[in-house]
Amino acid sequence: MVVLSKIYTRTGDAGETALGDGTRVPKPSLRVEAYGTSDETNAAVGLARLHASGEMDEALARIQNDLFDLGADLARPAMEKDHEAPYTPLRIVASQVERLEREIDVMNADLQPLRSFVLPGGCALSANLHLCRTVCRRAERLAVALMAEEGCNADAVKYLNRLSDWFFVASRIANDGGAKDVLWVPGATR
Repeated sequence: MVVLSKIYTRTGDAGETALGDGTRVPKPSLRVEAYGTSDETNAAVGLARLHASGEMDEALARIQNDLFDLGADLARPAMEKDHEAPYTPLRIVASQVERLEREIDVMNADLQPLRSFVLPGGCALSANLHLCRTVCRRAERLAVALMAEEGCNADAVKYLNRLSDWFFVASRIANDGGAKDVLWVPGATR
């Protein structure tokens, strides 16, 4: 599907890049910002995986693959023209969103309800998952703006919304099932 024999092409030297359908757009375009920030989320997940093992690492590996799917989805405009493409364009599908929901439900089942907001921290994995969550939220905001301005796959936006929730619940799991969560104390430093 992808062959990268030469890494630099010089085609972006004037500040433009090619989308998945071959059209060229300015690099700071909303679509490029959206899929670029999903890539940034993926890089943050790579950092989190340095501290993960077992089922958590396996789940994060699946998410990294999904985030590449998401980037391919956001990089290709005009879903209504997908049938005209020489190959079936890669799009996020509802089952990917549903898988995140199932995983969230399983992780959340044994967690105690929160009585305060959680501050990013605790163990290294939890802190990195909070970074993933915040970068993912930015990707979601950009995808929502892209949907309003140019249109994009609604399941891609749903995926980002669920994924940030997934990262939050996973951060609590990483913090000894929430026992080591760092809780916000309103006004504590007044």
